[in-house]
Amino acid sequence: MDDVVVHALNTLMGRTVRRGEARRDGRALRWIEAGSGRPTVICDAALGEPGSLAWAGIMPLVAARTRVLAYDRAGIGASDPVTPLSLAAQTGDLAAVIRQAGNPPCILVGHSLGGLFAQLVAMAHPDLVSGLVLVDPAEEQFLAALPPEEARRGITLGETVLSQYADGTLDGLVRDTFRPFARSLTDDPQVQALILDAYGSCYAKESQARMVRDEHQLIFGSLPAIRRLRAEGTLPDVPVVVLSATTGGPREQREVWTSYHAALAASVPRGRHIVLADTSHAINQERPGEIAEAIKEVIKEIQASAPPLR
Repeated sequence: MDDVVVHALNTLMGRTVRRGEARRDGRALRWIEAGSGRPTVICDAALGEPGSLAWAGIMPLVAARTRVLAYDRAGIGASDPVTPLSLAAQTGDLAAVIRQAGNPPCILVGHSLGGLFAQLVAMAHPDLVSGLVLVDPAEEQFLAALPPEEARRGITLGETVLSQYADGTLDGLVRDTFRPFARSLTDDPQVQALILDAYGSCYAKESQARMVRDEHQLIFGSLPAIRRLRAEGTLPDVPVVVLSATTGGPREQREVWTSYHAALAASVPRGRHIVLADTSHAINQERPGEIAEAIKEVIKEIQASAPPLR
């Protein structure tokens, strides 16, 4: 089968990108990976976004040092959907990928919703995690305090995506949305076109398009459960880096969200908080070098604390 995502990333990165797959409850959970070595770095993307493409700017920088894997959550990109979609299914899938991808404990890197899922998995399965890099992670207290019209905005976006899928115009929206990212990755128009073809393939099915709405509904419906899990658990004592954006929304809201990030980093012995000036929530697209550097620093800290070989 022709894998347009792998073809686009191989062309972009100039190195071998491989497709991987894990099985859970009869479903396929798929990712792309590059590099070799330990610890493995596993990346989970923002809401409704194919992880296999979201980390395209970071992967070659990390693959030069170790094995890096970018994962599509259930129903997104190349991974099979799950019914019903639930918080337990999403976090259980990520834990299954860590186990089946090989060589845990791993460094988990999560952007936005992916950053929240990474924390939940780390609290539930500390043995699977050796470090965390949380990129403008979603925060349950912040989400719960949003005005109802803002909470509804994401669901409205998801309904628009489904409507455009039904009338055949979604591919144009997808290409317009990700064209600036493709241009930031390469100056070559042919490679940009391959990247946009790959993004189009990740929203070509109704089940893929539906995830933009369904993940919004899931996260807002799961806030009480997330608060309970947070109250009952703690993050493991591993290196944790939290990166915060500074733009892309009302200043007051941004300051509150960033304050939660600061508190999160301060809540663990080896936490560090980095605020990136003049950066929007799409840190993975705008500041790949800083994310890769944070990952490399976590790798160094893990390796420095490892017991010597006998």
